[in-house]
Amino acid sequence: MIMGSLDHQTPPSLLQDLKVTTLRSTIISPKEKKDRRWVFLSNIDKVLNFDVETITFFRTTAGLSREAVVKKLSSGIESVLGLYDTQAGRLGVNPADGRLAIDCTAAGVALCVAESELKLEDLGDLEYPNPAFRQLVAEKKGNAVAELGDTPLTTFQVTWFKCGGFALGICNNHITFDGLSFRTFLSNIAALAADRPLTSLPCHDRHLLAARSPPQVTFEHPELRPLPPDSASLFSMPIPRLHYHLFHLAADTISDLKSKCQQETVKHNPTGFNCVTAHLWRCKVLSSDTSEEPGKDHIYTVAFAMDIRRRLNPPLPNEFAGNAVLSAYASASLVELETAPLGLLVDRVHEGAERITDAYIRSTVDWGETNIGVPYGDVLISSWWRLGFDDIEYPWGRPIYSCPVADAERDIVLLLPSSESDKGVNCLVPLKDDCVEKFKHLFYKYLQK
Repeated sequence: MIMGSLDHQTPPSLLQDLKVTTLRSTIISPKEKKDRRWVFLSNIDKVLNFDVETITFFRTTAGLSREAVVKKLSSGIESVLGLYDTQAGRLGVNPADGRLAIDCTAAGVALCVAESELKLEDLGDLEYPNPAFRQLVAEKKGNAVAELGDTPLTTFQVTWFKCGGFALGICNNHITFDGLSFRTFLSNIAALAADRPLTSLPCHDRHLLAARSPPQVTFEHPELRPLPPDSASLFSMPIPRLHYHLFHLAADTISDLKSKCQQETVKHNPTGFNCVTAHLWRCKVLSSDTSEEPGKDHIYTVAFAMDIRRRLNPPLPNEFAGNAVLSAYASASLVELETAPLGLLVDRVHEGAERITDAYIRSTVDWGETNIGVPYGDVLISSWWRLGFDDIEYPWGRPIYSCPVADAERDIVLLLPSSESDKGVNCLVPLKDDCVEKFKHLFYKYLQK
């Protein structure tokens, strides 16, 4: 039997109004301006043309005044934009080739300062997904997917609480960064704000992920699905109304899952990520209504984002400042998801990741040259688990918690770090209301089997 700390948090009574008032807004331009240029966007970048909102909470300011915190943050942003001229630019169509690109205009990013009538403790459990946290992020004008022109690619908002703590909310277009490069961007802001050396110099050569000419699609790509003509992005397609539910897996529980797989004579060494992914894949599919499917042999897939920097030949620089992620996928029949040992599903996830070779990556990029499509899977999983946003050392200290603003309109399971001392993982699972109890039952049933 699997032992360890397991927890499904019943949705608390969430605050809907954080009583936030905007005090002032400004545009921050690069301290050192470069010549205007157009920056190429890869086919991977272009698929990710939507906003990601993140919130980072700080309990104290390490003795700094409000004004000093905002001044240091502003200085760090102003300095870093000299290195990341893409962030100070705007989306546009490059007249030279008619492609979507970043016009490095040095127009700048937005910074808002706000205050709340609440204390941090009034917000309750910061790890539980509260849609109201969106009030801690500065809104952009218009829609980042549909609107080109003067919409900033990035906005920052500092919101002060009555207790002296504050939140740093960031709205960033995913077209600019993946998780790793976004963390490096923030680490560089923190370093410059504290007058420390840069974490690393960014590599802006996105042509490293350009398609070949002519395109050579040498693999089938079931993990990608062409968009309908009237859909602008992955998230413009309608889905049923969902709500996020939090399931916590402690580190010792994950360790027990790995041991269990090893006892089942898996082909590959099971990792924590692969075990958690396989478990959630099974529970998410089996908790949904599968009664209308053709039968027990019907195939269900899980798709999960993978960093491809080390999988290319030659590898991409670690400092690559763009999107170097693709969707890996694994497939299993309904009967396998119901009855197979966890180890079989973990092996499928492992084999899905191993499929992502240099040749497969190049074929995927070339597929995007002749198709407009998005990642597809019956279950989609995105991991922020080990990106390390909580470890960034700002002049006012480390965060107490950092997380994306969970949007259940995007049917994506999120894996997030836990602030618990057990160093486990928080699984945010979007579910229809009539699937919650069944998912909960399956979640614990398959852990104890």
